[in-house]
This record gives sequence, structure tokens and C-alpha cells, in this order.
Amino acid sequence: MEQLNTTETNTKSDIKKKSIYSLELHELKNWLSENEEKPFRAEQIFDWLYKKRITAFEDMSNVAKSLRDKLDEHFQLTTLNTAIQQTSADGTIKFLFELHDGYSIETVLMRHDYGNSVCVTTQVGCRIGCTFCASTLGGLKRHLEAGEIVAQVVKVQQVLDETDERVDSVVIMGIGEPFDNYDNMMSFLKIINHDKALNIGARHITVSTSGIVPKIYQFADEKMQINFAISLHAPNTELRSRLMPINKAYKLDDLMKAVRYYIDKTGRRISFEYGLFGGVNDSTEHAEELAALLKDIKCHVNLIPVNYVPERDYVRTPRDKIFAFEKTLKNRGINVTIRREQGSDIDAACGQLRAKERKEETR
Repeated sequence: MEQLNTTETNTKSDIKKKSIYSLELHELKNWLSENEEKPFRAEQIFDWLYKKRITAFEDMSNVAKSLRDKLDEHFQLTTLNTAIQQTSADGTIKFLFELHDGYSIETVLMRHDYGNSVCVTTQVGCRIGCTFCASTLGGLKRHLEAGEIVAQVVKVQQVLDETDERVDSVVIMGIGEPFDNYDNMMSFLKIINHDKALNIGARHITVSTSGIVPKIYQFADEKMQINFAISLHAPNTELRSRLMPINKAYKLDDLMKAVRYYIDKTGRRISFEYGLFGGVNDSTEHAEELAALLKDIKCHVNLIPVNYVPERDYVRTPRDKIFAFEKTLKNRGINVTIRREQGSDIDAACGQLRAKERKEETR
């Protein structure tokens, strides 16, 4: 079986200092002890970082200057430069953030009836190669440090602070494959979930993968209450290989075995993301085949009418066919919804803003 290489990718320039946002509370306590400081200071520092959301170490007024100087010497307080901020008529905000090395990433704030959700990026670019996605244009440049992922949520929360709102939920569905940057993703999850940090409940966090099978088993064994989604997009292995080259490394049958293991291990329902591409995977026959594939699996299907991406050739499925696809699944006993479209008047598709504005990164 062809395996996906998940080794680290070189950065454009080395990070000179680790992001303080990359440290879990126990790691910060250990660092303080090793540097002859009181471990209880860690909670004070977390309060400044995540509750008061300061932008400079010198703002930590109840922390001794000597400790502030040590923090500044050893860590960077990751600040993302907002290169572009697009606001949709429906309230969706898309950010193009510039990183310390000049690379760029996307983060999206989505407003729902049930609260504010932030979609974060885990990599600069992506190596998975899905044929419908702008995120993979130009390939993978580098993985994000855990703190660079955390900083996206902090940055959006700082924007919401202006209107006394908060980030209610987080989805890891932005640029990149989260399971290809597994360790940093896991640190990110633990940090934003911690009650001394952003205190975002596990059941208000969703991680999505294109299907790196060994990591699904590993994630199941973590026994976290995080919501889990699979980008499926096809009901059979031949079509999925055409749409998603990762299926050549991890076949659909092996993916479904891993899904069953996850459900058995955690007892939790899984979501399947299914993008509808006109004339490609959206027929009644495809719906029948999908229903058969998911029979007896504890799951929910999220149908996604695709956003048009100029660099890709796929077109949106007509409305009547979307509803016919949904009806077929429902008639076969599959729990299904159609994702509500957001940000249609801005560069809403994943990776689309970066592809338009940073062509040198996506060639």
C-alpha cells in the first residue's frame, strides 16, 4: 500500500523563538520550574494570554519584570498580521493572516443562530491534492506550530471583544490536513479546551480529515469528546481516487474500517462531508450507493453545495438535484442535512482568498 509521507516540511525561515501559545499549562509550569520561577505563575500568564488577551509581555502588570523579560527572551507572543479582512453581508468574516516568515493563511468567522464559529487552518498549503480544492494549489509549504493555530482563535476573539461577543465553537476545516500535522493539532485542541485558556468545550470543537487512516485509529484512542468528521465526497473507491488522491494511499474500505473502529471505541457519531459537484458525484445512483456504504453506521451526512473555484473546473449541482440527493438519503434512513451557504459574496471557498491574493505561494 502506498503510504502518505507525514514527515515535517522545512519552513521558509526557521522560527527563532517558540510561540508561547504553543505551551499547554503543564508545559509552561515545567518551563517556569526549569527557569527558577514559581510554577503557579503559569496560571497568571494564561490569564493574561487567554482571558485578558494582551498583545505584549510587558502588559502583564502583576508579573515581575524579570519574568516578563525571560518570557520575551525565550518566546514570541504570536501576533498574526491581518493582511486582508473580508466581511460578507451575512456577517461571515474571512481573514488572510500573514505569518512571521511571510507566508499566509486563512481563518473564517462564521455567525450562526447558535453562536460564533471559527474555522482554523493547520498548514501553509496542503499536500493532499484534492482536485476540487484551492487549498492544495502550490502544495504544502510548511506545518503550523500549535501556537500559530491557537493564535487564529485568539485573533478572532480579539475582534469579537469589540462587540462583547465570544468564540463559541471551533472547526478545524481550513487550509491543510489536520492529521498531517497531528501533534500540533492535538496540542491546539488541548489548549483551547482548557478552562484556564479559551475554555471551548470539547463538544463545540470539530476536526475533519481527508482520511489518513493510521491517525484515525490514533485519534480514536485519545478518547476525547471532540466532534469528528470525514471528508468523503464519493460513494465508491474509484470515484474517490479521482477526486481525492489520498484514496490511492488509504482505500475507501480501509477508511470505513477505521471509521467503525472510531465509533466502537468512542461511542460517538461521526459526520461525513460530501461536496456535491455537478455531473460528477451528484446523481440519484450516487446517493443510493452512498446510502448503502453508510448503512448501519452511526453517522450524519453533511451535503455541501460547492463554491465555484476559478482554478478548478467543478460546477455547483442544481438546486433540484441537491434536494433529490438529500431525499434519496433520507428515504434510505441516513441522517442528512444540507450545509447552509455562507460568505457567497466574498472569497468563501477554502484557500480561495489566499490563491487570489498570494499567487506566488499557490503556483
